Amino acid sequence: MMKRCTALSALVLLGSCASAFAQAPSAASRAATAQGAAGPAAGETLSQSYRGSQSSNWEYQKVAPFKVFDNLYYVGPGSVAAWLLTTTDGLILVDTAQEPLVDHVIDGIRKLGFDPKNIKYILLSHGHLDHFGGTGKVKALSGARVGTLEEDWRLIEAFYMNKGRGNRDPGMPFARDLVLKEGDTVTLGKTQLEVYHHPGHTPGSASFAFTVYDNGKPYRALLFGGPGQRNGVDGGTQFLDTIRRLRKEFGDLEVPIHVHSWLTTYPDPRGGTIFEPAQKLAQRKPGEPHPFVINAEWRRWLDVAEAGTIKYIEQEKAKAAKPQSN
Repeated sequence: MMKRCTALSALVLLGSCASAFAQAPSAASRAATAQGAAGPAAGETLSQSYRGSQSSNWEYQKVAPFKVFDNLYYVGPGSVAAWLLTTTDGLILVDTAQEPLVDHVIDGIRKLGFDPKNIKYILLSHGHLDHFGGTGKVKALSGARVGTLEEDWRLIEAFYMNKGRGNRDPGMPFARDLVLKEGDTVTLGKTQLEVYHHPGHTPGSASFAFTVYDNGKPYRALLFGGPGQRNGVDGGTQFLDTIRRLRKEFGDLEVPIHVHSWLTTYPDPRGGTIFEPAQKLAQRKPGEPHPFVINAEWRRWLDVAEAGTIKYIEQEKAKAAKPQSN
């Protein structure tokens, strides 16, 4: 049986349960160079490099999986998150990344000491390929049920019907399964995830609220499925409503969980949402706060996102009102 990583402190080491890329950028750069890969470019944070200078460097993207809470693990590549939630009756995977990094996600689950065949649910935050591209492969391996909202089932189905996919590997197609909606609860063992409809990034962006534990202490978490607005005035208006709703309903949120390590639309002030706090978690001493428990930072991010979305809507309206030249 494989040895399960039980502490994020392993991140400060190199090994089967450690990530050279979850250290300080300078150290990450040295380790990456030793493996024939580049590090962050000048001025980039570690998280930023995954969606910036190293976005197509597949070896660089292969960060090792790590534990964040007692029941929550990061198993994604560097650029896009895949979150593994453990329960008393199996595993829940939120998002699956895309090819050529899907096997990396699956192998990461194994490295943590879990069996991917024990995944009971695959929940999709939204219908973009980088989040759903590996779903067919993971479902074929595990037999898991797949769930997302109606609007984004349509996006996924339209994607697989579209012949003009360019050079993107579409992954293994999969059929519509669980159609989730606002107010639903996904239950596995003693774990419950509440489903929210938070559109704006896509029409059917989904968020999932659940409880995480730090050495047995519970915290309220929300995996927010929409990292920034898209699609002009309509999408911007939806996203603005979502941000204001988040402030009203989740203003006291303790643990925001994001679907990218670097939020390109509204960057996180910590330098990234995943690897920068992971560095601190790896070095945390007994009694120190958990660096993913960040209510104040979450509220500041909502302020930035609201102001930015208002500006985005104004700009999109101005574009629409501008006379078109012949």
